[in-house]
Amino acid sequence: MNPYVKYAGLLVLVLLVSGFGVLLTRRPSNQRDWTGDLARLPRATFDGDVATVENVRAFEHRSESDRAERWETRRYDLARLESVWYWVVPFGAVRGPAHTFVSFGFARPEGGTEYVAVSVEARKEKGETYDPLKGILRRYELVYVVADERDLVRLRTKVRQDSVFLYRVQTPPEKGRALFRAMLDRANGLRERPEFYNTLTSSCTTNIVDHVNAIAPERVPFSYKYFLPAYADELAYDIGLLARDHPFPELRRRAWISGKALAHDDDPDFSQVIRAGL
Repeated sequence: MNPYVKYAGLLVLVLLVSGFGVLLTRRPSNQRDWTGDLARLPRATFDGDVATVENVRAFEHRSESDRAERWETRRYDLARLESVWYWVVPFGAVRGPAHTFVSFGFARPEGGTEYVAVSVEARKEKGETYDPLKGILRRYELVYVVADERDLVRLRTKVRQDSVFLYRVQTPPEKGRALFRAMLDRANGLRERPEFYNTLTSSCTTNIVDHVNAIAPERVPFSYKYFLPAYADELAYDIGLLARDHPFPELRRRAWISGKALAHDDDPDFSQVIRAGL
């Protein structure tokens, strides 16, 4: 063998091993220069059935970098939880990659419903953009964003011009309450013990699946659709987490809410309007 080829191969091997070693020694941290929308972690405390959540995000997004920032403290009475909703936001024209998140509807004492969303995301530093490959290489911390629906949805429909699909989850109230509390407990835990986001093993969709299976073991079977979350709604339909009174293609057509969201962008009843006809 040509000695130069041999030494080149050894050099490549050394570089690969060194790079892998660097990845293993990198530790997750909450002390970085975060982007403004991910700068604060939520904190939840419980008094019986009432959850008080600090750092609920309620931004008005004008562009990816231009926004009116507002962080709020809100209270949610778990006894008033009446609905759970599942959001799927595909990336681009090719179905496969997507972001998924969950929201919860609470009956207001004065009437109507208040909605709050919980979105599991890659926590980016200033100057970073999301890249699925970097998400495997311990480049992002994991964050649970607790936010007003108007914030998360309008960011995607108005600013990013994504297609957004919304489904009501078929679950009894006690399971919905358990899911909400489990997600808040996980958010609290990340304040003390930060973790890395991972595109394959600890992403938006896999964390939701873990929460659901902890509440109802084996409810969500293992599927390749975890890793192609634009198909996660189809999986939820197949196992009965979504209503089955329409074939799935018809249900998905009805679930597309981007048009309504854009048409009623400034409506004070935004969350109610986008649910019309679902």
